[in-house]
Amino acid sequence: VQLQASGGGLVQAGDSLRLSCAASGRTFSGYVMAWFRQAPGKEREFVAAVRRTDGSIYYADSVKGRFTISRDNAKNTVYLQMSSLKPEDTAVYYCAVGLGYGSNWWNTFVDDYWGQGTQVTVSS
Repeated sequence: VQLQASGGGLVQAGDSLRLSCAASGRTFSGYVMAWFRQAPGKEREFVAAVRRTDGSIYYADSVKGRFTISRDNAKNTVYLQMSSLKPEDTAVYYCAVGLGYGSNWWNTFVDDYWGQGTQVTVSS
């Protein structure tokens, strides 16, 4: 199983970026596809997730209204459209695929897989 993330880069505050993550190696029917990020010196934090079974979407409060997650089930790919970027969005962004469970299905997984990360840097 491989998750290949791409689309990161260096942008200015207020700009937009679109991240992509393509999963390969198996079928992920019923799985959650999600984005997390980790800034220097900080713990990894949840960003956004989409559930394949019913299309439910969940966002972290810090990105709500600015980021949009979507997925293409046929391509096993998840996207993160990021708009109105802020310097505090600077981090390595990781995609993840897993079986979500419980009330926090968006960030609690079993049988999970992670991509290698893509750097997003937002200058002020």
